[in-house]
Parts: sequence; C-alpha cells; structure tokens
Amino acid sequence: MKLFTTVDLLRDFKHVTMAADRAPVTITQHRKPRYVLMTYEDFQNIRKTDPCQVFGPGEMPRELADVFLPELDKLIADGGTSDE
Repeated sequence: MKLFTTVDLLRDFKHVTMAADRAPVTITQHRKPRYVLMTYEDFQNIRKTDPCQVFGPGEMPRELADVFLPELDKLIADGGTSDE
C-alpha cells in the first residue's frame, strides 16, 4: 500500500487521489498511519464482504437468532459457564 503524508495530500490532492483510484493508500500523520483513502466502490465492496456485523436489539436476522438463542438459553441454564 502506498504511503502519503497529510502534507502530501494537501499539496498534491490530485496525485494522491489518482493513486487511490488504483489501490487504497495510507495517509500518515506524524509518521504514523492514520487514514486510508480508497474509492467509494472499494469501500462498498469491503462493507459487503466484511463478516463482522453488529445488530441492535431486535435487528438480528431470524436465521442468526435461531443459531444463537439456543446456545444463550443453554448458557443461562448452566449459570453462565461454558465447558470450553
């Protein structure tokens, strides 16, 4: 992944964004990676394939709830301990 500083981004926005068109780039601040710049299409693709999802109360899809609820009920019945 190409590295650019925040100064590079401010001085030559066009060059940095053209690099981000080809592949995500890292933007550093005080010599430390702070940001990633990528196309919106790349971002959307990551969001679609990201296996980590968070659901609020009542938002979990039924097929996931059917997997988790029996295990939660079992943990509650066992006093919250697990054999693993």
